[in-house]
Amino acid sequence: MNFPLDSAETAPFAHLSVLGAEMAAGLCLESGGTYLDATAGGGGHSLALLSANPEIKLILVDRDPQALAAARERLAPFLERIQFWGGNFADFPGTPQSLAGIIADLGVSSPQLDQPERGFSFRHSAPLDMRMDPRQALTAAEIVNHDSEADLARIFWEYGEERLSRRLARRIVERRPLQTTAELADVVAGAVPPKYRYGRIHPATRVFQALRIAVNDELGSLTRFLEQAPHWLQPGGRIGIISFHSLEDRLVKHRFREHPQLKVLTKKPILAGAEELAANPRARSAKLRWAERLP
Repeated sequence: MNFPLDSAETAPFAHLSVLGAEMAAGLCLESGGTYLDATAGGGGHSLALLSANPEIKLILVDRDPQALAAARERLAPFLERIQFWGGNFADFPGTPQSLAGIIADLGVSSPQLDQPERGFSFRHSAPLDMRMDPRQALTAAEIVNHDSEADLARIFWEYGEERLSRRLARRIVERRPLQTTAELADVVAGAVPPKYRYGRIHPATRVFQALRIAVNDELGSLTRFLEQAPHWLQPGGRIGIISFHSLEDRLVKHRFREHPQLKVLTKKPILAGAEELAANPRARSAKLRWAERLP
């Protein structure tokens, strides 16, 4: 693996995985084999898979050292059946036709959002960080304070689908340097018309999403992963991916459809049911799509 598990702080990493039952059911775990959890998080999906079949083995991948450390602790009873690999799933050195199945949950984990020091959320005042991998040099502060107005507008438009992207970029450039999430959220809120300021979602929501995607190259990483992952599947092996916003879901949908080695199994994405939504409101945006490796 790319980093040792003991290099991560073992702060609480309580994350409730979404669509867990649907993920386990979709893999069809009747027989043994090796499976890849490409976004291990706190190990919730992996726990469901390992508990469902005592014959399978798992490879857990995550770029967040804290997440992998938490997964190792949570999955302690199953460690003889697990390999850990730390890094971006797009860089995982997979072997052709070596895996019985692959899963990935593309959402930001609850601990990443809820720990102020990670800088993902405007609900807390914290440094503008947003790095999933703390070893990475690029932070949100670097982008906010040094990218050109045109580049900021492009980021907000392409990754946040923000209609006021140019206005917000101009105001940010006028007001920078900005060092904290609260400062950035205040600048955005002050730049939008009142109907946006008091709307259903916070006016900075799309800007923060866009910056997080840019900092972590999320769409570029997903594109590379979707190009490589089908080659790692054995014939008949399945790949299931949970996405949380339209940019990711469209990418997954089209890459599944276009890849010559895959057959799409879900014409429409699988959504969380009423019971799960009541227990975990963050599941409301989750969309699960499946594809299968052709013979």
